[in-house]
Amino acid sequence: MNTFLNYLVVAALFALVLAPVALGLARERRIDRQLREAERGRRAGGPPETRSAAQPVTAERRPYFRSWARV
Repeated sequence: MNTFLNYLVVAALFALVLAPVALGLARERRIDRQLREAERGRRAGGPPETRSAAQPVTAERRPYFRSWARV
């Protein structure tokens, strides 16, 4: 009976150590599957045609000052 309990403890510790690994792998596979599905949807439908996608983004630049306090 003592040997059985030793094996049971070792198996429980082994499962305890491998549980985060298994959960992480499952999460990574789910994310990869979602990314593949999104990529397939993007290829099939083509790029979305919106007005904001056609306009370039312009940013206003400030002149460089030597100190951040003088801005």
